[in-house]
Amino acid sequence: MPELILLILLAFVSYSLLSKGISRTILTLPLLFAAFGLALSGQIKSSLPPEVMHEGKKLLAEVTLVLILFSDASHVRFRRLAASWSIPARMLLIGMPLSIGLGVIVAYLIFPAAGLAMALLTAAVLTPTDAALGQSVVSNPEVPERLSQTINVESGLNDGLALPFVLLGAILASAGFGEAQTDGLAFEAITEVILGPIAGIIIGWGLAYAMDRAQNRDLMNEAAGGVVFLVAAFSSFFLAELIHGNGFIAAFVGGMVFGNTYRHDIHFISEFMEGAGQILTMCAFLVFGAILLPDGLAHATAGTVLLALCFLTFVRMVPIFVSLTGSGLPAREKLFLGWFGPRGLASILFTLLMMDAYDFPTENELLAAVSLTVGLSILLHGISATPLANRIGRMVSK
Repeated sequence: MPELILLILLAFVSYSLLSKGISRTILTLPLLFAAFGLALSGQIKSSLPPEVMHEGKKLLAEVTLVLILFSDASHVRFRRLAASWSIPARMLLIGMPLSIGLGVIVAYLIFPAAGLAMALLTAAVLTPTDAALGQSVVSNPEVPERLSQTINVESGLNDGLALPFVLLGAILASAGFGEAQTDGLAFEAITEVILGPIAGIIIGWGLAYAMDRAQNRDLMNEAAGGVVFLVAAFSSFFLAELIHGNGFIAAFVGGMVFGNTYRHDIHFISEFMEGAGQILTMCAFLVFGAILLPDGLAHATAGTVLLALCFLTFVRMVPIFVSLTGSGLPAREKLFLGWFGPRGLASILFTLLMMDAYDFPTENELLAAVSLTVGLSILLHGISATPLANRIGRMVSK
């Protein structure tokens, strides 16, 4: 175990030392650490008890996702977003339901024996996009701001909007086992989507206001900003969970409110995420490569590979293109937004949570489909991010 930990720490510091050079290539952090985790899969699995791995991977995904959502949202500016709010709204309110609907059809056609409920669950967990995998595009200065802001907002909000569909699919799929409890499902879904943002607004505004007052009176050390960021992110999540809202929506909304309320320089959030926060992202994708991806590959079939490819291409791109009809965007930008819908931590986390809470048929096939989709997304979106971002930047500037 000490040798394994030292090897992982060496990989962390090696990436950090070469990070600027790597950013100029087609390689990305998720791609490198998922591959590294896959290479270490045997050693990691033999070193840790199964129950520790199970709880650890779920906790790590939750923590990383909360911090990424809050951090990314803190850089969304309401004034700039107001000028182009219709684009992310179209993608979330039209494109996302169309994606789930088309995904249900595709999943059912590929796995008809699993039933419509499993098709709905599969489509719902594979629809949300990942803020971590989209970072290389969002942070690329070549990408027009209206596109990067849209990708950022969509990835922050669509996991919460997908949750009601995930719950419905899981409950209906488990009905054959006599465990389904559909009473109050609609109320629970509505409560999660409404109370989550309320928790985020309360925490985001309250802590930003308190931090402003403390800095105006010269009561706060600059280095303490990272602590306030951590407290704000996790307080948003836990307050939402306490009042039965969605914690991930709360983290994203809390970040937006914090970033737009706080009147001083918000550099401490970026500095934290580029340091300690990046270690969490490294760990999350290393664990995915070491534990989840091998399990998915072990249960992979031609059907799961076909399903993964479909969800990464036309199941995502056609609905997004349709939803942006009449938006004024040229076709190349519609295709760009349609392609950059990477799947990652949200899909993994939803799958783990639903498999913990419910028993339903073809669990292995679901895990394989999600793992393969995320694995292919890390590869395909990773190697295409920099070239396509630079290309769209050149095309827009002409």
